[in-house]
Amino acid sequence: MEFTVKSGNPEKQRTACLVLGVYESRRLTPAAEQFDTACGGYLGNLLRRGDLEGKPGQSLLLFNVPEALCERVLLVGCGRERDLDERRFRQIITHAATVLNDAGATEATLYLTELTTRGHDLNWKIRQIVEAVEESRYRCDALKSKKDTPRRPLRKIILSVPGRRELPGGEQAVREGMAIAAGMKLTRDLGNLPPNICTPVYLAEQARELAARFTGMRAQILDEAAMEQLGMGALLAVSRGSIQPAQFIRLDYHQGAATQKPYVLIGKGVTFDTGGISLKPGEGMDEMKYDMCGAASVLGVLQACAELQLPLNVTGLIPAVENMPGGRATRPGDIVTSLSGQTIEILNTDAEGRLILCDALSYAERDEPVAVIDIATLTGACIIALGRHPHGLFSNHPPLAHALIAAGQSAADRAWELPLWDDYQEALDSNFADMANVAGNRDGGAIVAACFLSRFARKFHWAHLDIAGTAWKSGKAKGATGRPVPLLVQYLLDRAAEAEREGDRAAH
Repeated sequence: MEFTVKSGNPEKQRTACLVLGVYESRRLTPAAEQFDTACGGYLGNLLRRGDLEGKPGQSLLLFNVPEALCERVLLVGCGRERDLDERRFRQIITHAATVLNDAGATEATLYLTELTTRGHDLNWKIRQIVEAVEESRYRCDALKSKKDTPRRPLRKIILSVPGRRELPGGEQAVREGMAIAAGMKLTRDLGNLPPNICTPVYLAEQARELAARFTGMRAQILDEAAMEQLGMGALLAVSRGSIQPAQFIRLDYHQGAATQKPYVLIGKGVTFDTGGISLKPGEGMDEMKYDMCGAASVLGVLQACAELQLPLNVTGLIPAVENMPGGRATRPGDIVTSLSGQTIEILNTDAEGRLILCDALSYAERDEPVAVIDIATLTGACIIALGRHPHGLFSNHPPLAHALIAAGQSAADRAWELPLWDDYQEALDSNFADMANVAGNRDGGAIVAACFLSRFARKFHWAHLDIAGTAWKSGKAKGATGRPVPLLVQYLLDRAAEAEREGDRAAH
């Protein structure tokens, strides 16, 4: 899909489809009013007849509008103007994009950029339009013998801005939106692949391909022998039951100063999770292919960084394993030694994500990172606590937590902070090792899991995103969501802007 920004009056647009907004009750937006005046009140007459109320989810496609230079006009219901928040705005754009894809117009000019959205500027709206349109067009049909492709798909969208001085900002917003959308697509594609294809070795190959595609990017893969030599006993305990070899993937993106410390993203990469010896119930187990969505999001974010050429150093670490039962599988009651030297009594082999992440966190120490963020489909308890709308956020550094929450608000990809109090730590006490990998009961499961990870993150600023409820959808809309790529890219965009401001201050 091609996106461009352009200034100009709606009635002068020679386009396959002009997209205009209608508020409740049958009130035209300013651009629609301007177009209507040039067309002799044609739209107003239709609305007075009751053809469109302007409610969200409504639309009306018109052909042969008198005096119009465009081939079609799509009127889109926008609801009440005072109710137009970021969620409603995304819904309006998604609905418009769906209708356009079915309409047969290969090009469209959108004036929905004029909609007033509380707390957000024009560039935010442009970026959200790009992301929402790309998300609505996503199809996962690579493994289908017959593809579900429209007869005449939409190929180009022109986004209206008020004047020429808004063009540079609008063009940058398009670039950001396209990079984020591409990162989300990569994340969704990997998440949706079946586990017989998307194995730990396959994830390692994807990292190598990214490194080959972009300058300033380098991939390094550690095999099980190298991990054994380092002392990653917790990680290797998870992969013992599988014939698929574990991979520890390191992907470095270097476009910042040579002296600049990296931001480290750690993605949980369990390519399939049976639960191991602590076997999961059969119902819904097919969805355990999504247990590597944290890993997929790290690859998606690093791709977006490279496409945007962010002047930062970012390192992605992905412990990739498959958790299977078998003759060599780790048993409940086994005790392993982590890379940090701390010992762990494994009471439940289905609490495996924290075991691979703890060794990755210890490994991250060697880079002396600015901040470390791990992303993991870690606990069903997080879904019980928060549902499937926000990511669960935990952190040992309040400024980092605040920056991530702000980035989530800005990117419409929200996180909600949960406590990381010492009160919960005693739940991990073990009679036989330094700690257990689970508590004796289910109370505060997401918090206890984060407390476990915090024991391996004491030497740096760290945040944990529990994406168990947000990484994929079930039911009719089953599939990976691509979250939290928007939040993480926005966080890094904010850091790049912050560094630029600091550089400007130092220069003056």
